[in-house]
Amino acid sequence: MRKTLLVITAMVAVCFLFGSVQAQKKPKKLPRVCGNPDEACKGRSYFQSYDLPVEWPENSVIAESEPFYAIILKSAKFDYSSGADCEKVYSDSEFFSTQTMFPTNKVFALKCFEPGGNYYIGVDDNYVFIAVFAGKTLAAANKFLKTVQDTGQFPGVKVRKMRVGVNGT
Repeated sequence: MRKTLLVITAMVAVCFLFGSVQAQKKPKKLPRVCGNPDEACKGRSYFQSYDLPVEWPENSVIAESEPFYAIILKSAKFDYSSGADCEKVYSDSEFFSTQTMFPTNKVFALKCFEPGGNYYIGVDDNYVFIAVFAGKTLAAANKFLKTVQDTGQFPGVKVRKMRVGVNGT
């Protein structure tokens, strides 16, 4: 009886020890968001000009990026089932002129959802938008928010925490 109790106690101790070692493993690093249009970004050439580039791992099919902060500059409700042309929600010239206002922060947009393309977590699925990367920390994003507000062109803007997702299935 005493021997059985000792064996059970030893097994429980080993299980706890193994569990605590497993819990100490480093968390898997999430793919990096490339928020500055001028910095090196592996795979940037695979993205549309209106996408926020992400350094996706090779052979990733369904993945999400690291969290980041953005400022939605303009948005519109869009009914995908109506047959409207979501490519015409924002013109390319509007997008590119907005990018020139913030040369070190990537301006990105969601016009249409396409399989294999970026989608954005932290925004309403029924809206299309133009946004600008504001930083990886809330402090950086709040500082950049003042820059956006100082333009006077985007009233009522706020910082929003987001992630980029891709579903290539």
